[in-house]
Amino acid sequence: QDQFVESGGGLVQPGGSLTISCAASGFGLRYFAIGWFRQAPGKEREGVACISSDDESTHYVDSVKARFTISRDNAKNTVYLQMRNLKPEDTAIYYCARTLFNCAAARTNFGAWGQGTQVTVSS
Repeated sequence: QDQFVESGGGLVQPGGSLTISCAASGFGLRYFAIGWFRQAPGKEREGVACISSDDESTHYVDSVKARFTISRDNAKNTVYLQMRNLKPEDTAIYYCARTLFNCAAARTNFGAWGQGTQVTVSS
């Protein structure tokens, strides 16, 4: 079954940094745009960052621009999200998903969702 396996989450203090990973299982990443999403308690899942398949251009939601960096390593079949200057409002379960469309695709066009990794920002 095609699926992502997210890892690297944890508890971090405000202002701290964390890098989370997303490994593809059962398929190769090369031809997919990959998005990182997050869902906080009581809130809808939102797109955070996305990296395209062709030119590896990156896209971010305004709330994380200049703090988060998405990258991919097709040889390792893994996508990363480096997070800096973390804030309590970044607390959420983080998921990654793929699409054969570009990063502007609607969330319903993303698939192969994993179980997510919990990121908690608290002092």
